[in-house]
Amino acid sequence: MKRWVKMIRFIGGLCLVTLLGIAYVSYLCHNSLCLAPEHSSLSPRYSVSSSSSSSRSEILSSPASLVKLIGGFPSKVNIESVAFQEAYNMGFDITSRDVIVFLHIQKTGGTTFGRHLVRDLNLENPCNCPRKRKRCDCFRPNTVNEQWLFSRYSTGWKCGLHADWTELTDCVEGALDEYEGTSRKRRYFFITVLRDPIHRYLSEFRHVQRGATWKSARHWCGGQEFTSLPHCYKGSNWTGVELDEFMNCSYNLAHNRQTRMLADLTLAGCYTGYNTTADQLERDKILLQSAKQNLASMAYFGLTEEQATSQYIFERTFHLDFANPFDQANATLSAQAIAKLTPVQIERVRQLNSLDNELLEFARQLLHERFKMLKRRDPHFRRNWLRVIHPHNYNQLSHDHVVSLLNPLPATLACNPNLMKLGNCYSLHKSPAIFI
Repeated sequence: MKRWVKMIRFIGGLCLVTLLGIAYVSYLCHNSLCLAPEHSSLSPRYSVSSSSSSSRSEILSSPASLVKLIGGFPSKVNIESVAFQEAYNMGFDITSRDVIVFLHIQKTGGTTFGRHLVRDLNLENPCNCPRKRKRCDCFRPNTVNEQWLFSRYSTGWKCGLHADWTELTDCVEGALDEYEGTSRKRRYFFITVLRDPIHRYLSEFRHVQRGATWKSARHWCGGQEFTSLPHCYKGSNWTGVELDEFMNCSYNLAHNRQTRMLADLTLAGCYTGYNTTADQLERDKILLQSAKQNLASMAYFGLTEEQATSQYIFERTFHLDFANPFDQANATLSAQAIAKLTPVQIERVRQLNSLDNELLEFARQLLHERFKMLKRRDPHFRRNWLRVIHPHNYNQLSHDHVVSLLNPLPATLACNPNLMKLGNCYSLHKSPAIFI
């Protein structure tokens, strides 16, 4: 009898030690990819190119089904993503299973664009936007809870505050299933807006300086939430921070934010070792190539500095028109900040956003290619383009004025004196957008 008691105690002790060991290892591996062998978080199966003139044909050939590599283990995100060409050919069916998903990057003008989506689209059944309520009900015709738009002003931040590509592709279907109370397969039309990286970065700096933190962002990646990312500040916020301090924080998520938010972060080990020197060059290449590929595979993206062109592309891609145009104005808070910068600070901002700069150049070329293709195929281009840039009086324009306006990308450029420091000029017919 005593022998059995001793054996039971021995087995129980062994189990207890095993459980304690598992708990200890789990604690050490919190927010890391412990199953991955050394260096495997930078997936060798993902081809990269450091050249800014990467072959767009390679990037545009990305598959519609989205595949992730988590710590070297393949994991499918089983959603149907519609690319630009398919969106243009087939259009957007608001009565069926199509959903527009807006990936809203901070300080790119997404708030204004988001309001256009819920308030200004000419729809037979427009979104219902009650007074004194931020969100609108964007339900499909003849339904009571089926959403055709997944965005801040329709569903709210269902996948987390300013969810990025990695979060959205992993979350959106489950979030809609939960919201609508039923499981269904949908077609997803991902869209976003990009902005000149230096202006966006300085706009974010000014926003943080006034007290913004985005503390509630989830940073979901690889099946887990990264809750222990370090903050650049002590206390509740970073109010009053100076630019040099803002730039000197190596783990500031403002650096290259657009590239990070458009890339598949699982390919580079999620947030494990984020912004550390180890393998940083290889990580940057992976993130930049992934961001380009995901941008090219989206149904639509616009550029803050090219509002009219962006509006035209959206309308022709989705076969939907906006009642009110995408306005542009002359001044921005970021331009005010630029005027106060030294040449050293300007160069430092540029370096911190080098990936975003390369991503923007790729985006500009792709945007102009899409515009030219849509223009070529649009039998009513003159009417549609003039309605975008002169919505209230385009029928009364003189012939000479019409001719001068039919080329939306003129060679003649004008520069705001503050922007000349950065070498950023804009077309004469539209001035830089006001987004703060």
